Amino acid sequence: MIRVLLVDDQPLIRGGFRALLDAEDDIEVVAEAANGGEGVALVREHLPDIALIDIQMPLVDGIEATRRIAADPALAAVHVVILTNYGLDEYVFHALRAGAAGFLVKDIQPEDLLHAVRVAARGDALLAPSITRKLIDRYVTQPPSAGTGLKELTNREREAVALVAQGLSNDEIADRMVISPLTAKTHVNRAMVKLHARDRAQLVVLAYESGLVVPRGS
Repeated sequence: MIRVLLVDDQPLIRGGFRALLDAEDDIEVVAEAANGGEGVALVREHLPDIALIDIQMPLVDGIEATRRIAADPALAAVHVVILTNYGLDEYVFHALRAGAAGFLVKDIQPEDLLHAVRVAARGDALLAPSITRKLIDRYVTQPPSAGTGLKELTNREREAVALVAQGLSNDEIADRMVISPLTAKTHVNRAMVKLHARDRAQLVVLAYESGLVVPRGS
């Protein structure tokens, strides 16, 4: 059972999402919150698999809520998915940097929302490579950072990170690197630990920020 917590200041949005999610046999909405502060408290109480969090709310917004969740080691298994009305914008990028596993626009089709929840629950990044490139290209203007820890990666780990940034799954990385899927997963997981990346989405962001992967057209 995938346990979901909803955080949105609009009751109608929460109600619609709850009705859709609760109708599925493998998904359960465990709680709702109207702002980020309340949402973080409920995340600590219920330890959901997924926290669907609106990016713009009064009192505590989605970026700060994401930051608080990502900073708490006890909540490491909680995957934050940001909800936005606006699609690609600077707030979304800041949320990803804060530790979100991905983002969804609120007018998403019902079947796409259900798929997204299941993808995020598996621990996969909820980001298409094309979207990631647009975000990075638009909002990362500083030169590559020397402090990202890339020097600590082995050559194979670095190669795996670059492939993650291209949107490849562990099985696809294994095929590309001619290794087993388990070894591919090990390379990715070790890279995440060394780079202090909460999940694959942050690994993607770090790959672009460090210059390991360059946005197309750059």
